[in-house]
Amino acid sequence: MAEKELHNLFEEPFSFEIILVDDGSTDDSCRLIGRMISSMPELRLISFQRNFGKTAALSAGFMAATGDFVCTIDADLQDDPFAIKEMIRKLQEGYDLVSGWKQYRKDPLSKTLPSKLFNGVTRLCTGITLHDFNCGLKVYRREVTRRLELHGDMHRYIPVLAEWMGFKIAELPVEHRARKFGTTKYGSSRFFSGLFDFLSVLFITRYLRRPMHFFGMAGLLSFLFGFIISLYITLDKILLNKPVSNRPILFLGILLLILGVQLFSTGLLGEILSTSSAKGNAFAVRETMNLTSGQAKKFGTTD
Repeated sequence: MAEKELHNLFEEPFSFEIILVDDGSTDDSCRLIGRMISSMPELRLISFQRNFGKTAALSAGFMAATGDFVCTIDADLQDDPFAIKEMIRKLQEGYDLVSGWKQYRKDPLSKTLPSKLFNGVTRLCTGITLHDFNCGLKVYRREVTRRLELHGDMHRYIPVLAEWMGFKIAELPVEHRARKFGTTKYGSSRFFSGLFDFLSVLFITRYLRRPMHFFGMAGLLSFLFGFIISLYITLDKILLNKPVSNRPILFLGILLLILGVQLFSTGLLGEILSTSSAKGNAFAVRETMNLTSGQAKKFGTTD
């Protein structure tokens, strides 16, 4: 089992804990893990009432983790945990998150082709040059997992969220194995949920704190085109005496004017809500110096 490989890997020189998150499985996983805990005291178990998805499982693991470094790995044994030590050494070079790269993936085309498309689109739209955003094998500094707020299926975009918060990210190739146990739980529905989450991540990372920059610009462009159309029709009437009514372009101009005002109003309301209901800082602090313990605590750091 994966936990046995991890146990053998980390016997020396690390002190460690292994947190297993049972995402509502219907087999004997919990019973088997319960037996193992008696002989492996560093083993922990979090068992969900039902299947809540990978993002919820990662969030639960992040909340329970207490170490300086946090590693995530899927239990299907496809990612070789041997790379974890090298990834930790990469963190010690000054990085905050190191993501695995399944350079030679042992999966069928039905999984590898959509994955290549997903990674290519994400690279293009975010400017982050990782090859494999969704590799389950990642190593984090504790500050990263403490700051991450995940929901939906945003586990696919953890490197994007981390980079947006100012953390340094890197990538290392990892050995990928053919699946030997279990079956994949991902179906065609993941493409739609992934698309919606991708749009959410793009908005969060670029416009969450400044919604007027998105809605305001769209509203301004719509209003401008509507105004140009209306001006054109008006000049047609004045200079060429063309009729105004029953012209499709007239209705298009009116529609664009109304849409522009609505988008601009939406941006203004979003700006007001973002300012009045902000729960946290729009920045991540790495460290503080020469502050009192009370001051440092406000920034989530220790002096």
